[in-house]
Amino acid sequence: MRHSERHRTAHIGWLRAAVLGANDGLISTASLTIGVAASGSERAAILIAGVAGVVAGAMSMAAGEYVSVSSQADTESADIARERGELETQPEAELAELAGIYESRGLSPDLAKQVAAQLTAHDALGAHARDELGLTEASTARPLQASLASAASFAVGAALPVLIVAFAPAASLSRLVIGSTLVLLSILGALAAKVGGAPVGRAAFRVAFWGAIAMAASAGVGRLFGTQVV
Repeated sequence: MRHSERHRTAHIGWLRAAVLGANDGLISTASLTIGVAASGSERAAILIAGVAGVVAGAMSMAAGEYVSVSSQADTESADIARERGELETQPEAELAELAGIYESRGLSPDLAKQVAAQLTAHDALGAHARDELGLTEASTARPLQASLASAASFAVGAALPVLIVAFAPAASLSRLVIGSTLVLLSILGALAAKVGGAPVGRAAFRVAFWGAIAMAASAGVGRLFGTQVV
C-alpha cells in the first residue's frame, strides 16, 4: 500500500498571497468608505470613492506584484545562465560541488559521488538548479500569474464594502460596513490559520483587530476634515 502524506507547507505560498490580497482589498476599501461616510458625504460620493479604491488598489497590487516577481524571475534566470556556463567550462568542479551538497545532507562520500554522477548524467542543469540554487518547478517565479492573482484577490476582498455601500440603507451604512468587514476579516484569518495549522482564534482576532484600527483611524480623519453639506 502506498504511504500518503499531507504537508501544509505546500499551501503557504498561494494561501499567503490570496489572504493578503483579500485582506488588503477588504481593509483598505472598507476604511476608505468609512472615512468618506464619516465626513458627511452622500451615498454617491461614498460609492465613487469605494469603486475608485477597488480599481486603484487592484492595479497597484498587480503592478507591485509584477515588478517584484519579475525581479525574482530575472535573478533566477541569471543564476541559471551562470550555472549553465559553469557546467560547460568546469564540469568536474561542478560535479564535486554537487557531491559535496549531498554529502552535507548525510550521504557517505562514495554514495554522494554516485548520486551526483547519475543526476548529472540525467540532467546536470536541473540537478544544480534544484539542489544548489533551490529552484523547482513549483517555486519558479511567474510574474503575470502573480500579478493577476493579486489583483483578483484584492478585488474580491474589496467587493463587500462596495456592495454594502451600493445597497444598504443609508442610516445603517457605516455600521453594516464595519460589522461585515470585521466578520469577514475574522473568517479569512481563521481560514488561513486552519489551512496552515496555526491557532485559529489568535489569527482571527489579530486580523480583525488591525482592521478595526484601520477603520477607526479613517473615520477619525473623515470626521476631522469632512464638512457637512446642508
